[in-house]
Amino acid sequence: MLAIILAADAASGAEKAAFPPFETWHFPSQVFWLVVLFGSLYFVLSRFILPSIGNTLERRESSIASDLDEAARLNDEAQDAQKSVEVSIAKAHAKARETADKARAKIDAQIAAETAKVDAEVDKKLAEAETRISALRADAMKNVESIAGDAAQSVLGKFGSKAAKADVSSAVKSVLAKG
Repeated sequence: MLAIILAADAASGAEKAAFPPFETWHFPSQVFWLVVLFGSLYFVLSRFILPSIGNTLERRESSIASDLDEAARLNDEAQDAQKSVEVSIAKAHAKARETADKARAKIDAQIAAETAKVDAEVDKKLAEAETRISALRADAMKNVESIAGDAAQSVLGKFGSKAAKADVSSAVKSVLAKG
């Protein structure tokens, strides 16, 4: 069967024409349309599409450059603002420290004044108390002398001995003076 197909194919081969694009009589029209098509494509691309793409790229480059410049400027401003904020914070800390030191010094001065006032009052009261104690001691010593003299006379009287009041008084004074 293969032989029949090949024989039939060989008989019809003489009748068959070549592939139309490869036929040479079609070349001039194909070259013409090739030139027209690629010429018009080149014209449209060079006059409309490529300039539009070029303008877009230039705008994009300038936009990116201006955005980068703006970002650098804003970054510088932010750094300056941060520095000024840090300076303000440092000044506020120093002022707060100064205010606290002044308040501490004022309170220390008030405490010292109150302490001096209280110490003066205490010293005054101590002096008054010592004066009263001295007066009471002096009164007590006066009474002790007379009471001791009376007691000594009473004791001597119980033992049956009589002594002059002046002798008993001088003996009591000498004993009290010793101690």
